[in-house]
Amino acid sequence: GKRIREGFIAAEGKVLVSADYAQFELRLAAALAGDTELIKDFNGDVDVHTKTASEAFGVPMEKVTKEQRRAAKVINFGILYGMSVRGLAEAADMQYYEAKEFIENYFKLRQPVKAYLEGVLKQARERGYVETLFGRRRPTPDVLSSNFVVRSAAERAAQNMPIQGTEEDLMKRAMIKVDAKLPGGADLVMQVHDSMIVECDKGQEMTVQTILREEMEGVAPELDIKLAVDVKTGKNWGEL
Repeated sequence: GKRIREGFIAAEGKVLVSADYAQFELRLAAALAGDTELIKDFNGDVDVHTKTASEAFGVPMEKVTKEQRRAAKVINFGILYGMSVRGLAEAADMQYYEAKEFIENYFKLRQPVKAYLEGVLKQARERGYVETLFGRRRPTPDVLSSNFVVRSAAERAAQNMPIQGTEEDLMKRAMIKVDAKLPGGADLVMQVHDSMIVECDKGQEMTVQTILREEMEGVAPELDIKLAVDVKTGKNWGEL
């Protein structure tokens, strides 16, 4: 994949500037669920994966191992997709009983997130749809399917859609705001998932980085959580 990205090269006299939202889905999940503790951690620039590992494994933050942090990172993101005990065990190279205990401890810590995901699923079953923060809806008829495989997949999609869909809504808003602020010689050329890539004249890199960071991080003032953006510059997409 990276080799293919290296084939996307800025024009002569130009460079590429990318901006990626950091932990976008997890921040939105915290905001939508009203998880005040997680919001506080993000707003205070705490390493949430290390803290999650610390609390779930019952060790001080400074003694969290790389393996423990990796397990916490896997479940922090995976839980939004309905990750199972077996899925965590395989992804984090843990024993089944370790993964089971970790998930149980995780949900004790993240009660608001658990309650939010359960509420979304309840809405999907009772109303037949789920929606983003801004009211964009997705029908969810298959959550009532008698086929276990179909029903399970529909439940995972229903629980994730409000978070991922809100992320998409905000990204579109950010694209409009960024495009309006870019100077002559700079163009928004690509958007991939939670990132944007701008091609600009050499010498404009710092200006473009500032615009991307300010507009993307300030895209949702109605949310009580801080959004964070990482910016990079390179000659080709593979360097970003």
